Amino acid sequence: MRRAISGETAVITGASSGIGRQIALILDSMGYETVLVARRENRLEELKQRMKNPSRTFCADVSQESDCQRLFDEVKGDNVQILVNCAGFGAAGYFEEIPLEKELAMIDTNVKAVHILTKLFLQKFIENDSGYILNVASSAGLMPGGPLMATYYATKAYVVSLTNAIAAELEDMCSNVYIGALCPGPVDTEFNEVAQVNFAMKGISPKFCAQYAVMEMFNRKVIIIPETKMKAAALAQRLVPKSVTLGVAARYQSKKLENNEN
Repeated sequence: MRRAISGETAVITGASSGIGRQIALILDSMGYETVLVARRENRLEELKQRMKNPSRTFCADVSQESDCQRLFDEVKGDNVQILVNCAGFGAAGYFEEIPLEKELAMIDTNVKAVHILTKLFLQKFIENDSGYILNVASSAGLMPGGPLMATYYATKAYVVSLTNAIAAELEDMCSNVYIGALCPGPVDTEFNEVAQVNFAMKGISPKFCAQYAVMEMFNRKVIIIPETKMKAAALAQRLVPKSVTLGVAARYQSKKLENNEN
C-alpha cells in the first residue's frame, strides 16, 4: 500500500471508535499525520497517544454545518491527501415509531456531513489533482430499501449514489483524485448499541474492515465490499424482484430486533 510522503495528512471523522479508529491507526502506521475528528474528546485524546506520527484532535459534531466548515477551515492550509467520512449512526424500528428528531440527526450526520465535507475537500483535491476520499457507507446502501431501518438504509443509499456519480465525473475529467464508498455488512462496533439492535449474523472485526478498506482505497476501487457473502448478496439482489429483496430485508431486520429483546 502507498506510504505517506512527509507532511501528508489524513482527516478522519468518526475516529473515536470502530472503523474510523482503526483506519486512523492504519494510516498512522503508513506515515500519515492524522487529524482525528469526533465529539468525544476523551476518546480522541486516548487515540492520539497511540499515534507514532504527528496527530491532533478536533472535537466537532459534524451533523452541524458550522462544524463541518470549521473543520475544513482548520486544515485547508495543510497537505491533506486523505479524507475519511466515517461518522454515522443508525436506528431500528417501524418508520412511524422512530422519533423524527433522531431521524433528522441521522440524516444530518450520515448525509449532510458527508455531502458538505466531500464537496469542500473535493474542490481542493481537484485543484491539486491529488487526494483520496473514502465515504463509509454500508451494504444497506446497495439495497433497494430496508424495512425497519428505513431512514438508515436511505442515508447509506445516498452516500453510495453520490460517490458513484462523483467517481464517474472524476473519470470524465481525467482527474487523479479518487473517491470510493466502503459498504460492509455487519461489523462488530458500537453501531449495535446506538441502533439498539443485535445483528442476526456474525460481524467482521473493525480492524479487518479497515485494513481491507484502506487497501482497496489505494487500489482505487469505487465500491468496496469486504465480505464475500455481502458481495454475493449485492449481486443477487440485482437479479431478483424488488419485492423479494425487501421481504428478505424486513425479515433480517426483524431478527435484529428480536435478538436485542432476548
